[in-house]
Amino acid sequence: MTQITKAVFPVAGMGTRFLPATKASPKEMLPIVDKPLIQYAVEEAVAAGMTDMIFVTGRGKRAIEDHFDTAYELETELTGRGKAELLKAVREVIPSHVTCTYVRQPQALGLGHAILCAMPVVGNVPFAVVLADDLIDAKTPALAQMVKVYRDTGCSVVAVEKVPRQRTSQYGIVKTQGRSRSPHRMVGIVEKPEPRRAPSTLGVVGRYLLTPAIFRHLQRVKPGAGGEIQLTDGIASLLRDEAVYAFEFEGVRYDCGSKLGYLQANLAYALKHPEVGPDVRKYLRKLGCRNV
Repeated sequence: MTQITKAVFPVAGMGTRFLPATKASPKEMLPIVDKPLIQYAVEEAVAAGMTDMIFVTGRGKRAIEDHFDTAYELETELTGRGKAELLKAVREVIPSHVTCTYVRQPQALGLGHAILCAMPVVGNVPFAVVLADDLIDAKTPALAQMVKVYRDTGCSVVAVEKVPRQRTSQYGIVKTQGRSRSPHRMVGIVEKPEPRRAPSTLGVVGRYLLTPAIFRHLQRVKPGAGGEIQLTDGIASLLRDEAVYAFEFEGVRYDCGSKLGYLQANLAYALKHPEVGPDVRKYLRKLGCRNV
């Protein structure tokens, strides 16, 4: 079976929910303690055995390219000051065996369109899609869990988690074959259904392993509101030709596309950070938080 080595990161979005912080800086560069969201996403892909990182970018995203580039001046400065640990952290932002490619999305026409922009670089092989907004804290990285499912099934895999029924209108919701155990064989997927119309409470989150057939289906999808091409529609079409599985991963997801989720992630990661964790815990207890 073909090993999955390519991961696509759609990072062209404007991040309007975090304005003015994202006016001049990409939302994917927002830090969780001391690392930007996009670095966590890349580290997850590398831990799952992927070596080719493909970033679908847009205007104002140069900081992402700079982050994964070599910073000669900074390294020289840190070397001169004897800052060995900081130098190591800067040099290990991305492993030497990993390559980065940047593809431009000229217009923000939906997630499906962003993935189509990556098609010439991906080629005719299975690949991952990682949305940095969804930070997943897991003992075994979520993508690595999904790769195992792909190896067992040979089919596309979509990460899902149970969401409150009243929030189904915020997610793509999958329909599965009866009452099954994860991974579930999908029979349908609906974009942001109202609670009473939702076929389940399994909401899609930002991790996908897709066969190259998805490109053909995305090319057939009719654009919706604003001319956007939705990945959900492409997956719904793909289901007619081949099996797709919904996988309930083990781990905790933080929706860092929302202010609350972003703050929750910072707090959770700060508590386990070796440098600041003990002091953060003391501070929270000082505020009256006992169970930390």
